[in-house]
Amino acid sequence: MKKLAGGKKKDDSDIDLTPMLDVVFILLIFFVVTATFLSEQAIDAASNDDDDEPPEQETEDRNILVELSANNEIRFNGEPRTVLPSQVRANIDRLQAENPSASVIIRPHEASNVETLVLIMDSARQSGITDISIVE
Repeated sequence: MKKLAGGKKKDDSDIDLTPMLDVVFILLIFFVVTATFLSEQAIDAASNDDDDEPPEQETEDRNILVELSANNEIRFNGEPRTVLPSQVRANIDRLQAENPSASVIIRPHEASNVETLVLIMDSARQSGITDISIVE
């Protein structure tokens, strides 16, 4: 140690951190290279290999049935609740999400308005369904 003017001592011992950083980087590279990454494997918990037949409900719900009453009340797939005209598109979207290959079948009453029929057809086309049928 050297003495400075005023009687203070200057410390000449500096620690060189370069070798320590080299060791840390080498350890980091070692752990990254030797680490094993697990790939997740999915298991189909609902598989049943004994039955190759599809469930009966899928074959029955292929189409979206829309019924118009004499009072222009709209019902989907024979449900007892009526749907407002503003909710027709949302119901068609919901039923199409459940079955993407569904087509729309409209069963109007003879006394129902054509405006309601056209509203249902437009909603089905806006949902992307082009297979629309009208039955008596």
